[in-house]
Amino acid sequence: MSPNVGGIDRTLRIVFGIALIIATMAGLLPVWGWIGIVPLATGLIRWCPAYLPFGIKTCKLK
Repeated sequence: MSPNVGGIDRTLRIVFGIALIIATMAGLLPVWGWIGIVPLATGLIRWCPAYLPFGIKTCKLK
C-alpha cells in the first residue's frame, strides 16, 4: 500500500470528513453523515482504494 493521496487532496478529505461527522453528531445531518469516516480515514492513511483502478496519485513521487 504505497501512498496515493497527498497535499491538498489529503487536507480536503480530513476537513470534509470531520465536518460530516461533527454535523451528524450535532443533529444537522441524518445517519448517512457517518460516511465522513471514509474520507477521514483515507486522508489519515494517505491511501484511497478508489484511485487504484484509474492509476491516480495526488502525492509527490519520491
